Amino acid sequence: MKKESINLLFVCLGNICRSPAAEGILKKMIKDEGLEDKIFVDSAGTSNWNEGKSPDERMRTHGSKRGYDFIGEARTIRSSDFDNFDYILVMDNNNYNNVKKLAKSEDDVSKIHKMTDFSTNKTADHVPDPYYGGDDGFELVMDLLEDACAGLLNEVKTKL
Repeated sequence: MKKESINLLFVCLGNICRSPAAEGILKKMIKDEGLEDKIFVDSAGTSNWNEGKSPDERMRTHGSKRGYDFIGEARTIRSSDFDNFDYILVMDNNNYNNVKKLAKSEDDVSKIHKMTDFSTNKTADHVPDPYYGGDDGFELVMDLLEDACAGLLNEVKTKL
């Protein structure tokens, strides 16, 4: 079934590293393809620790080097997000389990996907949290997200 627009929500633990990076990467890809009026992207976290904070400065720095602008304020995912989003994309199994607890129906559960399910090079089964690591961790996350976002965008375009 073709849709007029598709709404995507990226979710990680704190909504300051992985999910805002995925949001920024996909927004740039969407803009480059002229699809801003067809695909809406947001991000959230499973915890409320960082509510209202900007994306992690290290993630913003690594993104900027690749031409991305990671902006926004961290927020916590809520049950009502299932009503507003077609895809809820989680970074790892812990995120998956925490988001699934918020689902009200099997239809809600069917909206939850692991980000790496859309990877084309399949080098990882999750997007690791770079928060407590060094530059290499942030670069790995950027590599994984660029690959998975490209695969996700290809899938979403088939639904438009």
